[in-house]
Amino acid sequence: MNGAETLVRTLLSEGIEVCFTNPGTSEMHFVAALDRIEGMRCVLGLFEGVVTGAADGYWRMKQSPASTLLHLGPGLANGLANLHNAKKARSGIVNIVGEHALPHIALDAPLTSDIEGVARPMSQWVHTIGSSVGVQAATRGAARSPRWCCPPIAPGARCPPPSPIPGRSSGWAERRPMLPILLPRWMPCAQASPR
Repeated sequence: MNGAETLVRTLLSEGIEVCFTNPGTSEMHFVAALDRIEGMRCVLGLFEGVVTGAADGYWRMKQSPASTLLHLGPGLANGLANLHNAKKARSGIVNIVGEHALPHIALDAPLTSDIEGVARPMSQWVHTIGSSVGVQAATRGAARSPRWCCPPIAPGARCPPPSPIPGRSSGWAERRPMLPILLPRWMPCAQASPR
């Protein structure tokens, strides 16, 4: 099982059964895993604002967390307005943000950005995973984080949504380095309880 498959299976084990997506080439390993693994409903959106708005609406209607798959830092930036609204509503969302392959980052590819810096203002918890070995623990840690019971303000001990960032080359591999997976998640305090 590779890092992308581990991520999907862990999301499912944490009760997250839908992923609103606007993927690019750097997220194809995750898209392939969504196709292979039963149980995760994948909904394609043609713009990141649609994807993040749908995830927020899903939470508000169902009171069940959703995930998003966004293309790199610019894709995350396109969805920030709705993530701001979701943060204020304390919606349960895990944002998975794709990242360039390691060699592309070194070359400052056109869509390279500080994804953690972009995610932090709208994320409760931002965490970077260095390899596919840490995907499951980080995903579970985000889903079970007691920090989501804070007043929504900003990152760290604050309360916004989650954002995983897998690197393109490593998502296919079983034990290769995987670029940032930012995993924040938030829920209303009434539902915050350690599992």
